[in-house]
Amino acid sequence: MTRRKRRNHSPQFKAKVALATLTEDQTLAQLAQRFDVHPNQITAWKRQLLEGAAGMFESGSAPELDSEAKIRELHTKIGELTMERDFLDRGLAGLDTK
Repeated sequence: MTRRKRRNHSPQFKAKVALATLTEDQTLAQLAQRFDVHPNQITAWKRQLLEGAAGMFESGSAPELDSEAKIRELHTKIGELTMERDFLDRGLAGLDTK
């Protein structure tokens, strides 16, 4: 018995197969035969699609809030560093005049 060469499927193909399972027009066995993929693989791709879909909608506003918080944090750090630099400049200026 010869072994089948390992196939690498494109993300587009995986999405197409996973979406086909969601339409429920055909059984899993029919889809496996139609796309020439093992039924377990189709189930795994469907699970990945469903788990990833929720993440798409969650990340819509989160990065924006994270970037605003990061900007505020960086502005605070800039202010602290500016104050330290000014303090050290005044200290050095006092030592130079003596």
